[in-house]
Amino acid sequence: MPPSSTSDASNVQEARSALGKRLRELRAAASLSGRQLAESLSWPPSKVSKLENGRQTPTDDDIRGWTEATGSQAEAQALLATLHTLEVQHAEWQRILRAGLKPRQQELIEWDARTRLFRAFEATVIPGLLQTAEYARARFAESIRRLKLPNDINDAVAARVRRQEILYRPDKRFHFVLTEAALRFRLCPFEVMLGQLDRLISFSQLPNVRLGIIGFETQYATSPWHGFWIYDTERVLIETFSAALDLRQPPEIELYAGAFDQLAAVASYGRSARAIINRTISDLAGDASPDGS
Repeated sequence: MPPSSTSDASNVQEARSALGKRLRELRAAASLSGRQLAESLSWPPSKVSKLENGRQTPTDDDIRGWTEATGSQAEAQALLATLHTLEVQHAEWQRILRAGLKPRQQELIEWDARTRLFRAFEATVIPGLLQTAEYARARFAESIRRLKLPNDINDAVAARVRRQEILYRPDKRFHFVLTEAALRFRLCPFEVMLGQLDRLISFSQLPNVRLGIIGFETQYATSPWHGFWIYDTERVLIETFSAALDLRQPPEIELYAGAFDQLAAVASYGRSARAIINRTISDLAGDASPDGS
């Protein structure tokens, strides 16, 4: 895992461990053993150990049951607030997407509506707001297959396409930075990728969209470990295989804003960016032709 992702995951684990430590303190203050507490709540004894050692995240009902059993109901609201902050920071995809892909797209539309400045870096994929319907379908199909999700792919694709209407609003500003690798990874059929690259050129000419491409020959100042989105100065969203990291602490947002600035500083823009995209289109079309010409 990249260092920055490791740091974010470590922060989440530290928060989970701190919550577990507080639960242990409440149990000890009530003079209950782990087994006694588990029996009073009809839990397996291992659950108390997992919660106290940060190996399992409690539910709201777990917190309420724990505080009632230990006579510390006055602590319940503070513990629930800590839990909900933890849940916002680290939300597993299986929980986020249990109702399908479309509700997640609707949630993003709501965030889009109140955001004025979007800054997005992607190292491996085309950003969702710039995806064609066909490219989006390929990405959603991968998620459905990998996470074994309900298949609402048609609704999800339609919702993602509707999100793109925001690109034409003059009160919004968008700054996208992509690596050349994101243009070349074969994540969909070549004809879909050709259409996607052509769409990127069109989007790059919108007045409120700034599209930067970091070519392979570029010397990086900051390593392109993973993609991330910055919404104004309120939120950083990072997607991993298993979860979404939602960071809202000012030091974390400042860290990612600095990383974005360093990545953006070495990117090519305007005609130079479109030259990289056109070069990729030419290479891809050549690879796809039957005689290789």
